[in-house]
Amino acid sequence: MGKEGGVLNAILGSLYLSIGATVLSMLMSLPIVLYINLYLKPDSKFAATIRLAMDLMWGVPSIVYGAFGFTVMVLIGLKTSMLAGMITLAIMILPIIIRAMDEIVRTVPLGLIEASLSLGATRWETAFKVVVKQTMPGIVTAMLLGFGRAIGDAASVIFTAGYTDKIPYSIMKQVGTLPLSIFFQLGSPIPEVQNRAYAAAVILTIIILIVSILSRLYYRKFARNRIL
Repeated sequence: MGKEGGVLNAILGSLYLSIGATVLSMLMSLPIVLYINLYLKPDSKFAATIRLAMDLMWGVPSIVYGAFGFTVMVLIGLKTSMLAGMITLAIMILPIIIRAMDEIVRTVPLGLIEASLSLGATRWETAFKVVVKQTMPGIVTAMLLGFGRAIGDAASVIFTAGYTDKIPYSIMKQVGTLPLSIFFQLGSPIPEVQNRAYAAAVILTIIILIVSILSRLYYRKFARNRIL
């Protein structure tokens, strides 16, 4: 449990970073998706440009995001920390969440949106009380996709979040993660250290498996509220 070479610090660090990055990314991505689908015309060039930009960002290697985050940190004077890692991961998973939510929001029947507007609802009310409710399974799935990508990434946080064997207790301090723990410990010639790397890999796999199971359970729960 974090003593004598345990990986509790990496488990907590990965969860803190991934959850924080997913929340930050959702706060940015949900308004963007609702804006391009409810406030812009379906054939809008601006909406098409946003989607193209997200597709391009999706294909950018994570090491590029890490280098970009490190450059920004140097410019603003921010040291390697949990906060820097969260921001970098949030930017990295932003296109994933946006494109995943965009595809599900586009499946909402146009007649449902028009019916809401015709009854006197504003576009804001239609967005959050109708569209979000109908697409909640897809939104949850998009969040979990982003979370799964964030928790398994090492390249983007090695420059920004750093690494430490201590239990994370502040967002302004360095934090260890499971992928980096696996990377560093596998390079050790000591068998006991290598065994901890294999254990960390198993733990990471179990976490991702739990996330996948939860996504299915939430999908079944929220799918009951959809109008077919």
